[in-house]
Amino acid sequence: MIFFNAFLVAGTFCLLAEVLMDNTKLTPGHITSIFVVLGAFLSFLGLYEPLIRFGGAGATLIIANFGHMLYQGAIIGFHEIGVLGLAGGLLSKSSLALVSAVVFAFLFTLFFKPKN
Repeated sequence: MIFFNAFLVAGTFCLLAEVLMDNTKLTPGHITSIFVVLGAFLSFLGLYEPLIRFGGAGATLIIANFGHMLYQGAIIGFHEIGVLGLAGGLLSKSSLALVSAVVFAFLFTLFFKPKN
């Protein structure tokens, strides 16, 4: 059941992205940004944590989780430091994702060449 729930959550997000790509003139970059904001908004409403409990990895491996992490980090920073902690909190919670993206992008550029 765990795998089915993960597939259901991630599949729903993928379905939404495909519908947006097929029926609008939005680019993949726009859709990615929309999903990051959607994740932060769902986190603001308190709906993303129950989604993670229900969908597990299906909710934590998608780009909307990055928005959730950014929002949660900003809230933690705000509670610890105040208004100035908002920016620092953004980076503290999501730093692993950012560093991983940079490191893996660098490693892939060492081994693969882009097509012309």
